[in-house]
Amino acid sequence: MLNQQDNTAKQRVKTIGDLAEHLDYSFMNALVADPQADKNGDEHTPRQVFSGHYVPVTPTPIKDPKYIAHSPAFFDELGFDEQLAYTDEFKQLFSGDMAGLPSAIKPHGWSTGYALSIYGTEYTQQCPFQTGNGYGDGRAISVIEAVLNGKRWEMQLKGAGRTPYCRGADGRAVLRSSVREFLVQEHMHALGIPTSRSLSLFMSQSETVDRPWYLEGSNSQDPEVMVQNFVAISTRVAPSFIRVGQLELFGRRARRNEYPSALEELQKLVMHLIEREYTNEVDSSQPFESQLIALAKAFRERLTSLIANWIRVGYCQGNFNSDNCAAGGYTLDYGPFGFCELFDPAYQPWTGGGRHFSFLNQPVAAEKNFDMFCRAIEPLLTNAPSALEALRDVNSGFSAVMQEKMDTMWAAKLGLNTFNNELLLQLLHLMMRTGVDYNLFFRELSKLPKEVSGLTKSFYVPLKEGMTEQWNEWLDTWHAIIKHQGDGKQQGNSELAAQKMMRSNPKYTWREWLVVPAYKEAEQGTFERIHALQHILSKPYDEQSVQTEAEHYRLRPREYFGAGGVSHYSCSS
Repeated sequence: MLNQQDNTAKQRVKTIGDLAEHLDYSFMNALVADPQADKNGDEHTPRQVFSGHYVPVTPTPIKDPKYIAHSPAFFDELGFDEQLAYTDEFKQLFSGDMAGLPSAIKPHGWSTGYALSIYGTEYTQQCPFQTGNGYGDGRAISVIEAVLNGKRWEMQLKGAGRTPYCRGADGRAVLRSSVREFLVQEHMHALGIPTSRSLSLFMSQSETVDRPWYLEGSNSQDPEVMVQNFVAISTRVAPSFIRVGQLELFGRRARRNEYPSALEELQKLVMHLIEREYTNEVDSSQPFESQLIALAKAFRERLTSLIANWIRVGYCQGNFNSDNCAAGGYTLDYGPFGFCELFDPAYQPWTGGGRHFSFLNQPVAAEKNFDMFCRAIEPLLTNAPSALEALRDVNSGFSAVMQEKMDTMWAAKLGLNTFNNELLLQLLHLMMRTGVDYNLFFRELSKLPKEVSGLTKSFYVPLKEGMTEQWNEWLDTWHAIIKHQGDGKQQGNSELAAQKMMRSNPKYTWREWLVVPAYKEAEQGTFERIHALQHILSKPYDEQSVQTEAEHYRLRPREYFGAGGVSHYSCSS
């Protein structure tokens, strides 16, 4: 068992030396390094990695690093002193320079390989070697694993330079994507959705890379020009960064018996996942086969809950491949994500994503990833036919559990004790015909308006002829259901319904057109908008100032519809 206790949890971490006292490199200590790797971490050239769970890699520091932001709420949760974020040693470590740190901190980090499957189909074409042995963390390097305030956390630099998995790229992240990921992770946490967290954000004041992007005011689907971007490093934190794609990589190798220890490496990774993420759900005293079934059930529970929550707040992952699916059941890898504004079941912010990863298709995409998870661990049950059958039963039951979670979510959004399918279908049909802002609409609905005039703040265009009557009929039906649920006391039921809806329907959510100015100003060295968004997005269910409401609780301006880099974007980051 991993030691989850931290005897010095009550002491604030004021220095990197203090942080070093909490280190516990369980991933590197328990798992297998690539036997061909340079032990000192000099691993910055693309190559095939044939075996092992990780490669030691030294980050490549960004030049002239400048502090942009940290997460005060997460600092407090970790037990970090607020002033730590402004120290030179904190800037050194979390801008990628691991030289000369306290001796307890390893002078290198680690990167991992994983396989790729897209919507349930295995791929190797994205690997430059066409084998799958070169696909993995191309610019993500974990540097710290520590137990802080009784919880285990892994800290990973994104944009910290090339690794063996970089596939010929530069290993850098641009400021634009780094700002987005830094802000959205803490926003998702505030929304009550499991997610990787944001520790810090640093940019280079001199180092740049070229990326394709959109011309100002462009409505093009694809980027038209190469743009010079400042590079940045964001530090994301999670209990672990084990992905479904990682399990797949070792599952494939075990299936093919690619080398003598392939099955053993798969088993070690799965056992480590259980110890890192599922100690409360999986009894380690049970036979290993039983642990695998318990793991599958627990992951299914987490993943279905996660997807229902995504849809509750209008979030669309955009590129929900298995390598972007955390085996711990939380949101990971904020690349071409977006939040649905104008309601469209097929909303997809990524130009390369397709409808299979669109907004309301995410439950099916999750089911495909869960199937790949189950297929990945099947080789461990080759000699246990009854357990293998049990695993396949868990797999086949995904859609039923997913539907149950969706029904519960929709009922909460509508303030109902019991899901009403006909009522929801009528509502979604009206929303599509009317043209409503998804999150703004449900927040306005939480005020329990009796007539459609109380919802017009969320409509992008005036109601068409005859729609007023249809909306009012739906509202009458909805109010009647609320009145008769529970004890039949309309006033009490209405208050309870409104409270439930206010907890389910955030007022302040991600709006890309308000984030774009923040990262553009950051390019000029001005970070006030980023800090303001941090504050606003960390209290998504609260009523905020009159000025905040006027600026952030409103419809997307017409000029941003179809705008490249706002309504849609490439995966370039």
